[in-house]
Amino acid sequence: MRIVCIGGGPAGLYFALLMKKFHPEHSIAVVERNRPYDTFGWGVVFSDATMVSMHAWDPQSAVEIEDAFNHWDDIELLFKGTRQRTSGHGFVGIGRKKLLNILQRRCEALGVELVFETDSDGDTDYPDADLIIASDGFNSRIRNRYPEVFEPDLAVRPNRYIWLGTNKLFDAFTFDFRKTDHGWFQAHIYKFDENTSTFIVETTEEAYEKHDLGQMDQQGSIDFCQGLFSEVLEGAELMTNARHLRGSAWLNFNRLICGKWSHFNGNSHVVLMGDAAHTAHFAIGSGTKLAIDDAIELTNQFNRLGHTKEAIPQVLKTYEDIRRIDVARIQNAARNAMEWFEVVGERYADTLEPPQFMYSMLTRSQRISHENLRLRDPVWLEGYERWFAEKNGIEVQGNGRTLPPMFTPYSLRGTHLPNRIVMSPMAMYSAKDGLLDDFHLVHLGSRALGGAGLVFAEMTCVSPDARITPGCLGLWNDEQAMSWKRFVDFVHANSEAKVGIQLGHAGRKGATKLAWEGIDQPLETGAWPLISASALPYLKNSQVPKAMDRADMDRVKADHVRAAKYATEAGADWLELHCAHGYLLSSFLSPLTNVRTDDYGGSHENRARYPLEVFTAIREVWPGDKPISVRLSCHDWADGGNTPEDAAIFAKMFKHAGADLIDCSSGQVSKEEKPVYGRLFQTPFSDKIRNEIGIPTIAVGAISEADQANSIIAAGRADLCAVARPHLADPAWVLHEAAKIGLTSIAWPKQYLSGKTQYETGLARAAAAPPPVGPTIDAR
Repeated sequence: MRIVCIGGGPAGLYFALLMKKFHPEHSIAVVERNRPYDTFGWGVVFSDATMVSMHAWDPQSAVEIEDAFNHWDDIELLFKGTRQRTSGHGFVGIGRKKLLNILQRRCEALGVELVFETDSDGDTDYPDADLIIASDGFNSRIRNRYPEVFEPDLAVRPNRYIWLGTNKLFDAFTFDFRKTDHGWFQAHIYKFDENTSTFIVETTEEAYEKHDLGQMDQQGSIDFCQGLFSEVLEGAELMTNARHLRGSAWLNFNRLICGKWSHFNGNSHVVLMGDAAHTAHFAIGSGTKLAIDDAIELTNQFNRLGHTKEAIPQVLKTYEDIRRIDVARIQNAARNAMEWFEVVGERYADTLEPPQFMYSMLTRSQRISHENLRLRDPVWLEGYERWFAEKNGIEVQGNGRTLPPMFTPYSLRGTHLPNRIVMSPMAMYSAKDGLLDDFHLVHLGSRALGGAGLVFAEMTCVSPDARITPGCLGLWNDEQAMSWKRFVDFVHANSEAKVGIQLGHAGRKGATKLAWEGIDQPLETGAWPLISASALPYLKNSQVPKAMDRADMDRVKADHVRAAKYATEAGADWLELHCAHGYLLSSFLSPLTNVRTDDYGGSHENRARYPLEVFTAIREVWPGDKPISVRLSCHDWADGGNTPEDAAIFAKMFKHAGADLIDCSSGQVSKEEKPVYGRLFQTPFSDKIRNEIGIPTIAVGAISEADQANSIIAAGRADLCAVARPHLADPAWVLHEAAKIGLTSIAWPKQYLSGKTQYETGLARAAAAPPPVGPTIDAR
């Protein structure tokens, strides 16, 4: 084949050398606008895993690259007068120029044609090419020529950064945070050759403007940064290699992803690679990794499907299908890290103490977890666990391992939880006339015995017409209150767990079938009239609710007050008001379900008016030494709906009304929603509300193991973690997770002690067993 790579960056060069290596018959050219061995940029960062892959695909270039690498294991943080360091992170840095020079030499040795000082207009310059690699970077002319084909999705991020260098050599990947009168600045620093370190300075747009950095020339910006970071520079000077740019050289990061990566232009197949197809923020240093991985996978598919012109369409399709998944994973992690730095001042730097700030920074991408930190640097992590335990009232003896964060106690008002795990409310649809019966006693009681610190039943409805289905729990009469008291007494007598009751009203989502008979489908017989903020049905075939009038509001508020009084009589420890998932109070908060034009619609204040009325009323009758939380849908995931910014506004209102904690869920407000699911996908909402609004939170959603819960709580992203479906699969989820992480000090019910020993022994044996032996597969 005739292959032309337009752009001589890592993607184009590495693909060219791999293809020439595996199939020398190809005619391959790399076209680059710069002069031979003349490149721009400072250092780039790889992980150790990237180098393992490069060794597998081309040992010759990998050895030379590795010989030029500067390797380090440590991360150091300078913050609020402290200097903290942790090890075991495994990074390598190399100068961009050095990397490209090595790849250029390898290409020449293999017979790749390198064409320099040629500013190509794009794919149409090479009509004889069978395959054109658009490796021409973020400003790709080829991609921009076919926007309707490649469907680029570009987001300009708010922070400003300037890419500098210094001759001071750093022996760790160093982060330095400095506060000015106008906001926080942070430096990302790492050594990449024997003489030089990269020094990236980042700040918010507000701080950039207030310091007039946009009005300075490059030297002015350099002088500013040199003065701000003088402590870490220790007299060394900052340098720029961007003199060719006009102005101050401060940039905004551009996040790019394309809807499609390949195109046939009538003569040649064209495929995007590297920054032309996608970008990843420098906060996790993955741009070059993505470029290298692109080159490897495209080569791999030619090796699999054939080095022929006929194979190209299938090769490109398979390449995109595979790479899109990994790119999405990396971009998601990069987005988490990027957003952490974008809000670091307001959300973390101003509020967190240095040890927790360090932990939050290390886990910012959510790819590094609590137990992963233990593998990397057990001494540092155990020191942090001792600090966290002491902050939460645990007396720590010596320097050994103490309780991890999820197993530390938590107190709110006069309620004391033995640990930070909540059994999340989950509808069972198994009540008769709203009664909590033997099924619920066994179902909920087993989770209390299984170690959960706080056990919630499903949403408990405040009146017969507040139910979602005929099988929902209720709390509107004496008999129901007595059934609740029976359950609460059992939990208190047989465990350390506390009992929470979540009060709610289904609103327009009521009068539906049991889930296994047709979730959200309206009852065919026996339905009751529905009410909501506005007369909008949930489904097209749902009953149209009545828009509530003042009499309806007074009745429903009184129903909530009655239920709160019954919860007090039952001895419940915790109350939660359900204002999420499109139910009645949620329908007032969301503009998708509230189109009222009176005092209860329109602005945030108006939309929150009625939910706040209900909250205030139950707070008045609920004991002052017991907490009330509020569950919010922190994202409607639909155009025109509430966003995390709106949720923060509502959280602040409930905080001022006396709420003790916000339970941060999302969605289920509109059937037009398009949620972005994933591991811990709702945790960022909890993080935002807790650290910006200053109110405790519960994180919920796709939390499935102790490692995740420990990471969330240790970083200060939530105070409690609600675990839902894992509790359905395993009533003793909390006790089992403790055993899995080697924590044998957690007490089991005395009746189950023999099972504890056997379970822990079985885990130890499994961990000690040799790995299974299977066939060795060469990725090439």
